[in-house]
Amino acid sequence: MAENFDVVVIGAGPGGYVAAIRAAQLKQKVAIVDKQWMGGVCLNVGCIPSKSLLKNAEVAHTLRERGKDFGFSFENLKLDYGVAVKRSRQNSDRLVKGVGFLMRKNNIAVFMGEAHLTKPTVVSVKDKDGKTTELNAKNIIVATGATAAVPGAWKVDGEKVVTYLEAILQDELPKSVIVIGSGAIGVEFSTIWNSYGVDVTIVEMLPRLVPLEDEEISKELKKEFEKRKIKCLVGHKVESVEATKTGVKVKVSADGKETVLEADQALVAIGFRPNSKGLGLEEAGVKINERGFIEINEKMQTSVPNIYAIGDVTGKLMLAHVGSAMGIVAAENIAGAETVTLDYEMMPRATYSHPQVASFGLTEAQAKERGYNIKIGRFPFQPNGKALGLGDYAGFVKLVVDEKYGEILGAHMIGPEVTELLPELTLAHLMELTPHEIARNVHAHPTLSEVLMEAAHGAEGTPIHI
Repeated sequence: MAENFDVVVIGAGPGGYVAAIRAAQLKQKVAIVDKQWMGGVCLNVGCIPSKSLLKNAEVAHTLRERGKDFGFSFENLKLDYGVAVKRSRQNSDRLVKGVGFLMRKNNIAVFMGEAHLTKPTVVSVKDKDGKTTELNAKNIIVATGATAAVPGAWKVDGEKVVTYLEAILQDELPKSVIVIGSGAIGVEFSTIWNSYGVDVTIVEMLPRLVPLEDEEISKELKKEFEKRKIKCLVGHKVESVEATKTGVKVKVSADGKETVLEADQALVAIGFRPNSKGLGLEEAGVKINERGFIEINEKMQTSVPNIYAIGDVTGKLMLAHVGSAMGIVAAENIAGAETVTLDYEMMPRATYSHPQVASFGLTEAQAKERGYNIKIGRFPFQPNGKALGLGDYAGFVKLVVDEKYGEILGAHMIGPEVTELLPELTLAHLMELTPHEIARNVHAHPTLSEVLMEAAHGAEGTPIHI
């Protein structure tokens, strides 16, 4: 006999489980379905375990390369990467259990299995034993995420050619690796592996690293990576990836010339494709675009009014926190509660390489293309007392400001813990504050946040410490 629900959420990642909780708070009867993991990719094999590995990498880099700066010396330093992976799994497991607790706390029914829409109001769930359960749903939220995109000719074997999934779970390091793609995943794994002494080469088809970021950020990151002896081949197209008996061969081309790179392993990190197939969405009348992303309106509704979609499967902005925000909006629209309209362009973006990269809004080039007369506020971390104390002072903060009204059009940061500094700037934009208010807000000393204040002073034409 089918069970009846107000809301059935398909996918238990950061978008799906947050949507389920918010719907439950709004007095909806809720079920959530996932075929593999509570917490989705992010908690299990993505955001969370990678941050654990990055912390280990930071310590490893300090011990290996900067011991003299801090007065450390070792005769026989041993780094056990397997322990780092074990710690990352423990942190992941802890948060996954926490999501399970939140489901119970909010009386959300959990079904583990493959979901399929047999009607626009019916979700069939097939568990690992082949048993099928039917869920009647007044409303459905699709939050099925995305999967690593790999060209058909490149054979991922999980050992010599890997995606983020195999890379994050392997407990032994390659001696050398070719990273294909310099988005967040590419530069974060490059940071981890380089910190442990792995020979890393990044191949990026576009002319610069982290190509969606402001051009100055890309330039600074490349400079810092090359200081760490990470080889950066920008403007190089990968022609083929081939596993050999001893490792991989990657053929790349640039300016009409071909080169063959060899390494123990290759990481494919060129993007993601949506998990929209096989769910019965198109049969239910849901419109999916030519790239496979589900089309939605500002309420997160699809072309079928009672079916909503959120997160990576929509292709709006493939970040966990954006999926969570979309989930809350979807749940509130379903319940008829007060809600907001999301501005994806102004969402925070964070990359946890070393140095970290954080941004939101328009780059300098984008602002100029749209006809704004702009002013730039910029301040480096090098004069900042806290950064000097940390021994981590590469990078800068850059504000892009509309000269006429003082609106903060975008912010672009590279340096120590800039991902933690970003919320002050996104909140300032949300509340329509200008650099004047940020500059006048007294920032504690010594803190990294003073660099935000100094950049704001700079945008106002009154820089203090430079």
